[in-house]
Amino acid sequence: MRYQDIGVTGIYGPEMILVGVAIDAMEGPLVRFREVELIARVPSQARAEIGHLARREDATVRVNWSGDPEIAAWGVSMGTALEYGISSNGHNPERKDRMITSALFVSAELAESPYETGPVLHWCDVREREKNSGSWPVKTDQERSHWAWSPLKAVGPLRFGMTPRQVADALGGEVPAGWRGHFPYWWWGRGAAGQWTLTDDRFEQTGVTAHYWYPEGLPVLGAVTVHGRTGPQIAHAGIPLIGATPSRLDEAMSQHIKNHDLGPV
Repeated sequence: MRYQDIGVTGIYGPEMILVGVAIDAMEGPLVRFREVELIARVPSQARAEIGHLARREDATVRVNWSGDPEIAAWGVSMGTALEYGISSNGHNPERKDRMITSALFVSAELAESPYETGPVLHWCDVREREKNSGSWPVKTDQERSHWAWSPLKAVGPLRFGMTPRQVADALGGEVPAGWRGHFPYWWWGRGAAGQWTLTDDRFEQTGVTAHYWYPEGLPVLGAVTVHGRTGPQIAHAGIPLIGATPSRLDEAMSQHIKNHDLGPV
């Protein structure tokens, strides 16, 4: 149950017993454990202080699905979110250039593997999401490929309408590091009858994810996600779209819209 006014989500188990509390990075209350502030912190600073406190208390710190600290002995699993602030006009929210911490606090029964338990999965199912090891490789502009973008037609060598095989061949035969799909009906589950449907191929070396759709019953490329930290550079009207800080990109795009009398949609 989401309590919007205070940035808190209550997670309930059988018989509506509270078993977890999720604190929003931007709107939630500040939570302190011992001398460590956990919420709305720069992740690297929070990680360092959590690690120091855990060593002092002989608690084990592991990495959760998102690459953030998780301490079963304390029943806490950390997370992150992009920071927002008030824009210069004082009305609209504005994206900032840093991430800040959020947290999930759970009862002892859920602490060992919180994101694998029923109540937490019902609130936030991360089973299909890409797991992070806790380290985030980042390519410099010099290390990135530079792709041309033809709106609605192609992104670099990837033309919309390609088959999965053609996508892999266009990327030099790279084998996907991971893929995602589903059965025709979600309630069938794994191993049930029915044709498994491919929806995404993730290419870590190139730094892109290919998304497929089935206009005539067979998978063809319908969209491409370019990974911000490792993907190729793509520019529009001279504006670098990939690997830029949010504030710089927002400012450049807003100015482009004004200069060309375009309406944002």
